[in-house]
Amino acid sequence: MLLGATFSHCLPCASHNVIFVAAEFVGLSFRRTVGIIYQLAFTVGLLILTAVAYVLPHWRWLQLAVTLPNFFFLLYHWCLPESPRWLITQKQNDKAMEVIKRIAKGNKKQLPPSFQNLKSEDEDREKLKPSYLDLIRTPQIRKHTFILMYSWFTSSVLYQGLIMHMGLASGNIYLDFLYSALVEFPAAFILLLTVDRIGRRYPWAAAHVLTGGACLVTALVPDTLYWLKMTAACLGRMGITMCYEMVCLVNPELYPTSLRNLGVLICSSMCDLGGIMTPFIVYRLAELWHELPLVVFAGIAFVGGGLVLLLPETKGKTLPETIEDAENMHRQERSKENTVYLQILTSEAAPK
Repeated sequence: MLLGATFSHCLPCASHNVIFVAAEFVGLSFRRTVGIIYQLAFTVGLLILTAVAYVLPHWRWLQLAVTLPNFFFLLYHWCLPESPRWLITQKQNDKAMEVIKRIAKGNKKQLPPSFQNLKSEDEDREKLKPSYLDLIRTPQIRKHTFILMYSWFTSSVLYQGLIMHMGLASGNIYLDFLYSALVEFPAAFILLLTVDRIGRRYPWAAAHVLTGGACLVTALVPDTLYWLKMTAACLGRMGITMCYEMVCLVNPELYPTSLRNLGVLICSSMCDLGGIMTPFIVYRLAELWHELPLVVFAGIAFVGGGLVLLLPETKGKTLPETIEDAENMHRQERSKENTVYLQILTSEAAPK
């Protein structure tokens, strides 16, 4: 029953910085692809975990095997540069230029001469010092924060809960876990085809509905139709995987640069809370009725599907740079791909 539970619980802790970096360092046209593809490494890890759990059936050795690799995250300090967007908001333009030149050199590109003079629109203002209150001070950001917190919580509870509930069912736990992990690949493929065509909100809401419906089918189908229950369970796993990948993609898109890392950190921390509560939800409710946790999961998923429709659409929009930009996202009816947030001062543009 430990299989997958510990590993899935580590997702927000290990990846919220990756989410932040993927959003800030990748251009608009590649944000979708990078934001979804990098999460396939998590799915590959689940497949490897199946083999590791089979070889190391004792839970202490399994826990040790999935924990020790986390020390490699210390290498982030030397591998990942600071975000140029964030450096500019902190009035550290020289450091931002160093990072930009390093990126250009790595991509074998030449920077335009005009990039030698770089500043933000708000250069004359004080250096931004984000605080926790900024996440709830203004109405739209407050709404985004609460919905994203619930989405992270829902994703954690359902993802980990479906894995734990699978451990309560009869059958080969290793094969069942392997089959359910394999459906995460088509989940990523579906999102790659839809989020830049349809948008973020509707596929996200549809994934919640798919998860909730699959949970109900799994709960109501008799045990004699085990193949049908397993199919519905796999569809539920695919749906909640899509929800997980969508919240990772959308979360940084809704916060301004000064609040982006803090917003992702606070919202994704609800994933940890969900991981703590999930065992109690699954095992306590299963004592009353074996399928009751799935019914609860369905209700949670349907509520989440309705809430994400209240978020603004971020398809084709540049990342907000200021709190005002984030507050006005719900009013934007057209893409702002041509909006320039970083002013390049050139001799031609200077007033004569």
